[in-house]
Formats: sequence, structure tokens, C-alpha cells
Amino acid sequence: MVTLVLFIAFAIIALVGALGVVISRNPVHSALWLVATLLSMAGFFILEGAYLVSAVQVIVYASAIVVLFLFVIMLLGVDREESLTDPLKVQRPVALMLGLVVFALLIGLMGNHWATGAQSATAALESGDGGNVERVAREIFTTYLWPFELTSALLVVAVVGGVALARRSRRAEAASEVAQ
Repeated sequence: MVTLVLFIAFAIIALVGALGVVISRNPVHSALWLVATLLSMAGFFILEGAYLVSAVQVIVYASAIVVLFLFVIMLLGVDREESLTDPLKVQRPVALMLGLVVFALLIGLMGNHWATGAQSATAALESGDGGNVERVAREIFTTYLWPFELTSALLVVAVVGGVALARRSRRAEAASEVAQ
């Protein structure tokens, strides 16, 4: 029953987040909706017992890739001024309530056995050559070392290219403003 309720909750979050990505006019808000969608996907992986994939989903996608998106969005600039006033009067109280709920959940999870890092019932199924994380790390840093390193180099080149393009376009805009 709990699994069904969690599945429905994650499904609603994923759908609302996906719609928010598409509907939002502000690219920063779209990136934040993407975080909600990716975190709900990590919840789906947890429900399936794929804890390593869930951790990778949170660490790589929901944090690193979205931070990269936000970096590029901010670098390229949203060329309109943002109002510093609250667009919704209830925004701060709702944010405060959600923060308190998350804090209460974290406090509640600290006492549970499964949240302490103790071995799960599936740990007995693993072979004696280490856990899943150790096996994945061994494959990444031996068999797939070059594709792993090339991917990281590609991401660095993409960021440097984005910076170069943004600086070039800003210089061109500044030159055209001076000419006028």
C-alpha cells in the first residue's frame, strides 16, 4: 500500500514537473521544474530497489547537469529584468511550510534502521567481490576509462564553448551600442 502511494506521489511530481519544464516562460524556472522531475525519477528507482541508479540520478542529473544548465542559462543571460517583489503573496509561507515538512521528514528518517547505512536484505545476494558500487567503479575505471574521460572532456569543452559564444555575442552587442 505504501509503495502504491509513493508511486502515485512520484508520478504526480514527475508529470507536474515535466509540464512545468515545457510551460514555464523563464528558463531558470524550467530548470528548477526539471530538478523536480529528475528527483521524482530517482524516487521511482528507489521503489524498484535500484539504489545505485537512484544515487547516480540525483548526483549526476539532478545536481551536476542541472547546475550546468543553470550556469549556461545565467551565462547567456535572461535579457529581461526580474522583479524583486514576491509575485505571489503566499510564496514565502508555502516555501517555509515545505521546508519544515522536509526537515521533519529528515528528522524522522534518522531513527529508521534502513536510513542508517546498515546492510539491506539484498546484501546477502551479492557476490563476495564487493558491492554494486565497487563493481560499477571497477568497470568505469578499467574497461570504460576512455569513454568516461572523453565524456568529461566533452562537457568541459561544451562549457568553454558556451562561455566563448556568450562573450563574443556580448562584445558584438556592446560594439553595436557604441556605434549608435
